[in-house]
Amino acid sequence: MIVAHQQPMKYYGMTEPGKHLGVSGLGGLGHIAVKIGKAFGLKVTVISTSPKKEDTAIKKLRADAFFLSSDPSKLKLDGKLVTVGLPVKPLELPISPLVLGRRIVGGSCIGGMKETQEMLDFCAKHNTTADIELISVDNINMAMERFAKSDVKYRFVIDIANSLSSS
Repeated sequence: MIVAHQQPMKYYGMTEPGKHLGVSGLGGLGHIAVKIGKAFGLKVTVISTSPKKEDTAIKKLRADAFFLSSDPSKLKLDGKLVTVGLPVKPLELPISPLVLGRRIVGGSCIGGMKETQEMLDFCAKHNTTADIELISVDNINMAMERFAKSDVKYRFVIDIANSLSSS
């Protein structure tokens, strides 16, 4: 998942220290976007609909700011809105704020082998890792139940090696 952030950050010029990055959502993709943005030296703002995530954003992930919003008018003049995750339902954006604010809406897919290696090297250099919850194969059903309830802190990772060796 990490490379899903590297491509749009490079393409949209978000690798220079001091620039401002807004991260919408603080789930599996969002939390690592904050970490990578900080590693690039960016000023990171987390945008969420959940006030409960402010403490995690600021204290744990070291975001510079946090605000609650589902309002595209919060995007600054000449701002860019880039999506890397696919929404469950189609995204509806009012056109007037985009046109009047000279705002850009874009998307980006993951990169190839070269980009993946670049981001792995970057993350290793900056000690940037995804937060995960390690589970055994025996806990897959529990993980799926929690996933269905949105009760997951970022990502589940299945420990195949230790699960199989204990069987």
